[in-house]
Amino acid sequence: MAQVPQTFFDALAVRTWCGLALGALGRAREEIDAINVYPVADGDTGTNLYLTLESAATAVEAVFAGYGTGAGEPSLADAVHAMAHGALIGARGNSGTILAQLLRGMSQVLAQGGDASHIDGAGLRLALRRAADSARQAVAHPVEGTVLTVASAAAEAAEETEGDCGAVARAAYEGARKALAATPGQLAVLGRAGVVDAGGRGLVAVLGALVEAFTGEAVQEAPAARAGLAAPQAMVVGEAPDAVSGGHARVAAVCDADLCADGTGAGGPAYEVIYLLEAGDTAVARLRERLDALGDSLVVVGGDGLWNVHVHVDDAGAAVEAGVEAGRPYRIRITHFGIGDVHTGGERPPRERAERAVVAVVPGEGLAGLYAEAGATTVLARPGEPPASGELVQAVRRAHAREVVLLPNDAELRHTAAAAAEQARTEGIRVALIPTRSAVQGIAALAVHEPGRRFDEDVVQMTAAAGATRYAEVVVAERQSWTTAGICQAGDVLGLIDGDVAVIGPDVTATAATVLDRMLQAGGELVTLVVGDGAPEAVAEHLEARVRESYLAVDTMVYRGGRQGTLLLIGVE
Repeated sequence: MAQVPQTFFDALAVRTWCGLALGALGRAREEIDAINVYPVADGDTGTNLYLTLESAATAVEAVFAGYGTGAGEPSLADAVHAMAHGALIGARGNSGTILAQLLRGMSQVLAQGGDASHIDGAGLRLALRRAADSARQAVAHPVEGTVLTVASAAAEAAEETEGDCGAVARAAYEGARKALAATPGQLAVLGRAGVVDAGGRGLVAVLGALVEAFTGEAVQEAPAARAGLAAPQAMVVGEAPDAVSGGHARVAAVCDADLCADGTGAGGPAYEVIYLLEAGDTAVARLRERLDALGDSLVVVGGDGLWNVHVHVDDAGAAVEAGVEAGRPYRIRITHFGIGDVHTGGERPPRERAERAVVAVVPGEGLAGLYAEAGATTVLARPGEPPASGELVQAVRRAHAREVVLLPNDAELRHTAAAAAEQARTEGIRVALIPTRSAVQGIAALAVHEPGRRFDEDVVQMTAAAGATRYAEVVVAERQSWTTAGICQAGDVLGLIDGDVAVIGPDVTATAATVLDRMLQAGGELVTLVVGDGAPEAVAEHLEARVRESYLAVDTMVYRGGRQGTLLLIGVE
């Protein structure tokens, strides 16, 4: 198919782009499969991306065929709707499902003009931003250093560029290439394997095809970067910065746990379950919660009554039953990771144990992502649902390491964690329990973790860092009660320092400020704030300003904790 440069994004550009992207993924498929180590090293990311794009391209061709010779061509809205729908129903694997949502997000913007024949560079910028945002929202626990990071970088680069669609597409492509080169420094499993993210590598190929669709010029395709392979320009792994993105350099220490940030790995859930689902929005929201409790790598994409559901679980039947309760699941695909399929070539060899890993209990999704980016295996403790010792033992096994540092991050979990450590020791795993009483103490411990040190020395340093960190939390009282600070009423805001109620107040921000002042009276060099979903929007900004104005030598780090049960966690070290 001869390529003619196009200034605008119209139906023909959609068709051209799909064809070029399919060709690019076909050429890169084996390379991408070879570097696939995240979220599961099953060697089929390139194949899944190709099959997903093939379904999208087939749907677009069907729309053009429907118009026939001499009957004109479909509208831009018709073409992008077909592209998105084709990708949705044909999505394969974790990577293909995310690609489907990226294309759906783009289509939502590109089709807004209704019968409009085309959009310009400004419209493409908006489409790329919607694509990145919608894909991130579709993933239960977004992790940096993945295709989500690459998509966000592409959108950011496009937003900084003026010009026609060709200029915007080229900026997005270059931004994505640069972000891809940095992924080994953002996700520990990639750094250890010496590869870039496979899904991100596929997205770069798709964006390169977008450049060619508008300019008529083929981009230089770099091979998938991995140890031992030459990788030119931005694809060179060695150029990746040694830091965790998103402002998390504070905990950029990397553990030797060979697993994905959700806890998925060769020792993780046994099955991949994928199905199409006809269901309403409310039912799908409940389904997300249920599947999130069942497994890892949860991605739910789609809308308007049709969804593509992807999850890794041990109980495949329960995942399908959850779909039945939500609506009508069909095209159900269940893959056993241990057995392998046509893409993996049979059963995978046993994975070598890492030397050392960290296992941590975390109270919310935001902190789970932060800990996981630093290489830790995480166990999510939802409000009112503390993990049992069996869950901690499973997490230690999943870490697949000879030596494990266990961070319970809750005083009430100390005995549970001790029981789990003892059980793991009977299985030949060397486990050290550091009695962290708060997630902010765990952050301090993880920040000084060095896998290359002797185990005992590493544990001593981590224990010292945790012990030097005072912790506090701000919560709302559920009922009247006696406390060490007096009688509180239901609805009062409580400030707890080192586990004891120290402040009772009517306002979250004011109470948090009082707590922080009391903690800093004893000195400190760093304040860590972990903000929960229920906290006022301005609380972190207010506390940062207070520290900046009143405590000149103190730094502040702010993280989003998600649904963590408390409004605010504070650490001072």
